[in-house]
Amino acid sequence: MQDIINKIDWQKISLLPVVVQDVANNEVLMMAYMNKEALSLSLKTKIAHYFSRSKQRIWKKGESSGHTQEIRSFYIDCDNDTLLIKVVQNGVACHTGRRSCFFTELESGEIQSDVEVSSEALYGVIDTLYHTIQERKNADPESSWTAKLLSKGDNAILKKVVEEAGEFSFAYKDNDEHEMIYEAADLTYHMLVALAAKNISPDRIKQELARRFNMSGIAEKNSRDS
Repeated sequence: MQDIINKIDWQKISLLPVVVQDVANNEVLMMAYMNKEALSLSLKTKIAHYFSRSKQRIWKKGESSGHTQEIRSFYIDCDNDTLLIKVVQNGVACHTGRRSCFFTELESGEIQSDVEVSSEALYGVIDTLYHTIQERKNADPESSWTAKLLSKGDNAILKKVVEEAGEFSFAYKDNDEHEMIYEAADLTYHMLVALAAKNISPDRIKQELARRFNMSGIAEKNSRDS
């Protein structure tokens, strides 16, 4: 297997671009990246594994949604730095719940395909909200509060985070359960806006929380101070 992996010109690239095509009809489903480990896992299991730049980790396609990709064949391009894989797509390929990630006509902006599966059902409300915020980056600030907030820059985003944290604190102090839930939702949204502005996926927060499992809070704090 190592001989196969070494066919890639890794001196030219650190991440291998991968075009994903439906084996049945040659529809282009998505484009992603593999590092050496992801390619090795994909070759070994014949299930697509990628390296997520936003999550900063290896991810098995469909690990959350169950919409996996069974690889039928691998093709390397003439420069040995791009891969084409042909797959059986179980479910949908796109995080929006569409069959393919390529559904928007560039010049007109027209959406060419319908959502087949709710993205919230696929990934949960936090990841869905994060992706929605990312999509709003290019929206009209006059019609989207998210776009307006992002267009105002870091100070405006941080001001809202501090403001919502304060409002949550007052709701907690007043022992107002309804307001605590409402303000916690507002705080979560504005924290996600801040993360999206820096392209930090919520998955990385989950990874950090998972790292702290079975570690006392005192030990974790001491590890940061050392």
